[in-house]
Amino acid sequence: MTGGGMTSGGSLPAQPQPAPLPAPVAAAPLVAFEGIWRHWGRGSKRWAVLRGVDLQVPPGAVIGIGGRNGAGKTTLLRIATAILTPDAGTVAIDGLSSDAGWREYHRRIGFLSAGDRGLYPRFSVRGHLEYAARIAFVPRSRHREAVEEGLVRFGLTDLATRRADRLSQGQRQRLRLALTVVHRPKVLLLDEPRNSLDDEGLGMLSRAIEDVVAAQGAVIWCSPAGEHQPVGFDRSYVIDEGQLRPA
Repeated sequence: MTGGGMTSGGSLPAQPQPAPLPAPVAAAPLVAFEGIWRHWGRGSKRWAVLRGVDLQVPPGAVIGIGGRNGAGKTTLLRIATAILTPDAGTVAIDGLSSDAGWREYHRRIGFLSAGDRGLYPRFSVRGHLEYAARIAFVPRSRHREAVEEGLVRFGLTDLATRRADRLSQGQRQRLRLALTVVHRPKVLLLDEPRNSLDDEGLGMLSRAIEDVVAAQGAVIWCSPAGEHQPVGFDRSYVIDEGQLRPA
């Protein structure tokens, strides 16, 4: 006799087992370098500045890369922006290569080069931002908003009509940072970004990085080895003898 859901032997029926949870799917890298080689010089004076560099940067990550001057940090970033072409290897930004859609590729990148490059002495601060919005493919309907946002975020509102050659070093660096993010890029490539910035400027830079990370973007920050950084890195590397190694 059976009753109450029991078998004739008095035991409960076997309960169905829950299906196993699917394994988590790793996010595709937002930046991917694969086997990057780059040489400088010619003939007997030719040498490899990058030797098979591999690096994958997931969404939401801030990566630090250190190294001595001439180690290859800037070369790696310039390859990522397609300013330079690697001798071997590939680089992809958000799954795109520069060959497969130049405009869409560059819309995703904000590149801050080292030094004081990229400014026109006679252009005003506002003129720089207006020009950057155009060449960075910001929709025309958002040009004014993008310019005003850059002025406010980087403390440049009172300097909007001042020419670049009449700015201090710190003010020029703030302007260069504003130009780097005017189009809200998914990937920031920063080459020694803290140069000439005071504490207030470093705070503006840190908030810009936080905004990119919050939007599931990615940041690569290159700096001289041993330099104190105002932001935390999810992973740190060093370029030494052309190879990228964990710091």
